[in-house]
Amino acid sequence: MSLTSLKSGTDIRGTAVGENTELTDEAVKKITAGFIKRLCEKTGLEPCNITVAVGHDSRISAERIKKCVISVLLKNNIHVLDCSLASTPSMFMTTVTLGCTASVEITASHHPYDKNGLKFFTRDGGFEGSDIEKVLAYAENIDVSEIDGVIPNESGGRYEKVDFMKQYAETLRKMICEGVKADDYLKPLKGFHIVTDAGNGAGGFYAKDVLLPLGADITGSLFLEPDGMFPNHIPNPENPTAMKFISDAVTESKADLGVIFDADVDRAACVDSSGAEINRNRLVALASVIALENNEGGTVVTDSVTSGGLKDFIEKNLGGHQHRFKRGYKNVINEAIRLNGEGINCPLAIETSGHAALRENYFLDDGAYLITKIIITLANLRKQGKLLADLISGLKEPKETCELRFNILDEDFKKYGEEVISRLCEYAENREGWETAPDNYEGVCISLDKEHGDGRMLLRMSVHDPVLPFNAESNSDGGINKIIGQFADFIKKFDKLDLSSICDKR
Repeated sequence: MSLTSLKSGTDIRGTAVGENTELTDEAVKKITAGFIKRLCEKTGLEPCNITVAVGHDSRISAERIKKCVISVLLKNNIHVLDCSLASTPSMFMTTVTLGCTASVEITASHHPYDKNGLKFFTRDGGFEGSDIEKVLAYAENIDVSEIDGVIPNESGGRYEKVDFMKQYAETLRKMICEGVKADDYLKPLKGFHIVTDAGNGAGGFYAKDVLLPLGADITGSLFLEPDGMFPNHIPNPENPTAMKFISDAVTESKADLGVIFDADVDRAACVDSSGAEINRNRLVALASVIALENNEGGTVVTDSVTSGGLKDFIEKNLGGHQHRFKRGYKNVINEAIRLNGEGINCPLAIETSGHAALRENYFLDDGAYLITKIIITLANLRKQGKLLADLISGLKEPKETCELRFNILDEDFKKYGEEVISRLCEYAENREGWETAPDNYEGVCISLDKEHGDGRMLLRMSVHDPVLPFNAESNSDGGINKIIGQFADFIKKFDKLDLSSICDKR
């Protein structure tokens, strides 16, 4: 197996458990050596002058992979901080608060227990896709026998165990104290009932080390203990089953708020006191309210699958601007950084998946930081007799939505997928009631008038997979069926697409 196949956008991911393990000890050691080479190139430093923090989520393969990573770092005379169970955002923050040269988080986000992966950070942010390509290319040519055989404190670099999550949690507590400025300054959440669903990942600290010390009632919280088998539900704020767990927990506990994280806590969503989900478009809307509060007329960068109602909300209700960009958290973050560099006031980059990065927080996609901002807002709204739902009451949501995924069966799937999208652009030009969006940066987005479905559809390439995702929304009952029916007349002409999803829908 070529190690280059383990590239997943700006991460490295693969199977880490079972007979078909891709992230073997040898593979991880080679990848770590490739990372060191790339890090030295980027920083201009010799390994003996480099400090790297290493953390992981709760997966069952984490300790094995961590041992491999650390052994290679030490072999190369690098100073290692072993942070053990830690969130991905906290690992970036080690480069800010501890002055680490770089950090490594061992995680596969919301993927099943048998997967794992590696994320790399420097003070400038996460590695780009081009960095990952070089790491893996270097790794291919490394002789593992030259980098093997070192354990902590035996030889090589200096090794330390560091409980950085304690410091990270303290920072979040201070944020809430300062943001709420309650009469009881150190207990600003006294009288609030907030339940947390950590999905047995790394997010349990938020309930125990952030909310509870600030006076919050956390009874009814779910799956706070790490369990790398994820026995209760997939740790994913986009997953309907996961969201039902936290919604039910809020209503059963009569809580003021429910929060849910993915396994490595770079994504989050929440549930209001009525049990209503605040994720996807609703989360983008709420985050936009918060981010634009002191940034009048500011721009919010989102991914391409947001709703038409969200655009109206940001631009008409909040007086901001929406810049709908490409799917992929790193894409929206980099675009926001680019816009700010051009002098455009852009305080927020956010994906509907729950990745939210605020300029005030280094454009780091941090689920715990976003939730902390939301909790501060919740506490301050209570002083005014208001609820979170009041902030997004002006968001018009579609009556019907649909997502279909078409597997591309052609070997050159990118070329084939791009051809399908190009043909749809041409097709739309000659269709009555169809209008192609002029400001789309990914795939093709088409608005349809009332007679033809009263909504819009988006066809794009998947960020990682040989798939064409299709998203549609309608403001009318029965509109989705109209949209799918018209789209089916177009898509059925392509014999190298698996069209079973559209057949099932019809």
